Amino acid sequence: MTPRPGVTIHIGKIHVAKEPTVIKTVVGSCIAVCLFDPVLRLGGMNHFLLPTPCNGDRPADPARFGIHAMELLIGAMQKSGGDRRRLQAKVFGGGHVLAFSAQTDSVPAQNIRFIQQFLATERVPVLGWDLGGYLPRRVHFYTDTGAAYVKRLGRRTIRQTSMEETTHLSTLQRSPRSGGVTLFPPADAGR
Repeated sequence: MTPRPGVTIHIGKIHVAKEPTVIKTVVGSCIAVCLFDPVLRLGGMNHFLLPTPCNGDRPADPARFGIHAMELLIGAMQKSGGDRRRLQAKVFGGGHVLAFSAQTDSVPAQNIRFIQQFLATERVPVLGWDLGGYLPRRVHFYTDTGAAYVKRLGRRTIRQTSMEETTHLSTLQRSPRSGGVTLFPPADAGR
């Protein structure tokens, strides 16, 4: 058996592969969506941080936002020959890994609500998911079979995942295109 090449994506990235590939990522409060066209055996994944930009403008790095990340992933699948009507989804993430309480308006809750609504509106069937909870997840998606493997990571990885997400959030806060809304208090607030 020939080993598949692997590609690791991070926040704000998308990857689609025609050839058998393993796409890997680690998500905390972020969401990773895996799309698969079973006829072409074509797959792709995105990794987004927030559902939408704060001010409605198209940001400089649009794939960090679910609304754009989903458009870009579906578009990349179609450019590679995939048929939107055949797409199937598997969805992961939305864990409460940041140092904030698990509220209905928290980032993970917003991300989960967004992706569920988006996929329902677009009529993309969700064949598998692992959402919510309090631990980050490692996701491996096999683009030629549509198989996804998820491992919930231990508490020691929460700090690393939280730091990466907080860095991206602070970048968005400093960007003039992200609006004047404060998404989170600074990481060291209250310490």
